[in-house]
Order: sequence, then C-alpha cells, then structure tokens
Amino acid sequence: MIISTYALPGGVDLRLAALEDAEALAAAVRENREHLSPWEPRWPESYFTAEGQAARLRDRLAQHEEGRLVPWLMVREGRVVGAVTLSGIVRGPFCSASLGYWVAAGHLGRGLASAAVRHVCETAGEALGLHRVEASTVVRNVRSQRVLEKCGFDRIGTAPRYLHIDGRWQDSHLFQRVLHDEPPVM
Repeated sequence: MIISTYALPGGVDLRLAALEDAEALAAAVRENREHLSPWEPRWPESYFTAEGQAARLRDRLAQHEEGRLVPWLMVREGRVVGAVTLSGIVRGPFCSASLGYWVAAGHLGRGLASAAVRHVCETAGEALGLHRVEASTVVRNVRSQRVLEKCGFDRIGTAPRYLHIDGRWQDSHLFQRVLHDEPPVM
C-alpha cells in the first residue's frame, strides 16, 4: 500500500502527484531550469508551462492507473521542491522499475533526495512487490551517485551514449538495488 504522504526532513512531504499540481510543478521547473539542465533532456518551452505540466501529469497519472509508473512530488508549504518517479514498472520474472528524481537548487544538501529514495525503494519492495530498482546518472553527476550509494544501490556498469541529456548523447553510470529475493507473483 502506498501511503499518501510521507514526511521528509525540513517539513517537506513526499506525496503522490495530482493533476492539481500542474501550476506548482511548472513554477518549480521554471525556477530550477538552469540548475536541472545539465541532468535532463532539453525540454520544449511548453514543458515549463502549467499546460505542459498538466499534459505530462495526465500521461503519468494514466500510467499510474495502469500500474506502470508512480509519480511522487516533494512539497513544502504548497511549493514543489522536487520529484521522484518509479517508471517502466515491469512485473513477472523481471519485477523491476527505473528510478528518477530531482531536488530544487534551494533544497540541496538537506537529505531530501536520500530520504525520498529510501522511502520509494521501501515502497517498491513492500507495497509494489518489486525485486529491484535501477537508476542511471550522467557520469559527472557525482552528487546523485552519492545519494544512490548511500541508499544501497550498487554500480553495475557504465553505458556509453546512454541518454540524450543537455543536448547530446551522454555516458551514464548504471546502478541497481536488489530489494528482496522473494519469488514474483505471476
């Protein structure tokens, strides 16, 4: 069971995203555009608007209903200060998902990413029954690599030209965390 709200450090709540979050999410991605640009794709201008975020949220919430994605937001006093997503959820013998996350520039160094990643991994194993969670970081994103390592992820390799980030194909370090060894529900 996914608990609707989980308390993170500094009065930040981790909760499932809702369509009503589009305006606050758009404000957050606009405010953090420069901070996030080295670690993300080059988004179209529509991504930074409430309408663009509403469309993205509708898609993510539809995938959530289908059991393929779980979108969380980090919220403090009504402002979005980060996000965590489990995507590409696969059942059966693979029983895995991909993890992505970001934290607003003004909230770095407060333990938010580590606390959120730990909680999401716990939820993935216990509530969703997943066997493992994978994540990748651009090779130079040392800060994110430290978060993953602190949260029990093991580096399993490096993939050349893995993702198109900040306008070019970039190498990424690949990580995984095995959550448990129970057999999958088939």
